Amino acid sequence: MWSTRVLPFACMITAVACAVLTISSGSTWAQPGRTMAIEDQPGFVPDARDEQLPAAYQRQAVFYRTNEPPGTIIVDTADRFLYLIQGNNRAIRYGIGVGREGFQWQGLLKISRKAEWPDWTPPPEMIQRQPYLPRFMAGGPGNPMGARALYLGATIYRIHGTNQPQTIGSAVSSGCFRLVNDDVVDLYGRVPVGTKVVVRHRPTL
Repeated sequence: MWSTRVLPFACMITAVACAVLTISSGSTWAQPGRTMAIEDQPGFVPDARDEQLPAAYQRQAVFYRTNEPPGTIIVDTADRFLYLIQGNNRAIRYGIGVGREGFQWQGLLKISRKAEWPDWTPPPEMIQRQPYLPRFMAGGPGNPMGARALYLGATIYRIHGTNQPQTIGSAVSSGCFRLVNDDVVDLYGRVPVGTKVVVRHRPTL
């Protein structure tokens, strides 16, 4: 069961968000490759046990063949993984949540900024889709941006943490890439501003 603890100032917002929360898989965790019908839950603070990912999405060293140099981040949106290239055909692999249908993209960017416990200002397009969202939320455990954020170029997209660990492995976001907080803290400590980020997306048949 998910914890029902919320930050006091966000109780009403979270209640509305929870009312529209549906997980189609019938299990707490998303099934690989699935799109989840789930909204943001500002103010929700998960238990530490909630961040225990299924084995497939746990951070691990893997074999990964690429011509990209060590230190490059490769995001594979179709398979729901982020790879930090180590060289010698090795990489650290992280399970991620990605953009839902209509919000998926690909490209080549660099990390332009890093932030610890970032504030969250939902863009107007997100407010239009989810009018119950706060216009601003300070960083903290209940913030949907999670513990760390890596900003991608001059875009609105980020690699960031999450207060919804059950969404890892799913297509649920508005185009950003989310990791559980332990993983995004680990990644944050390994990469500097200026790191090359390759986002790859291939349509599933």
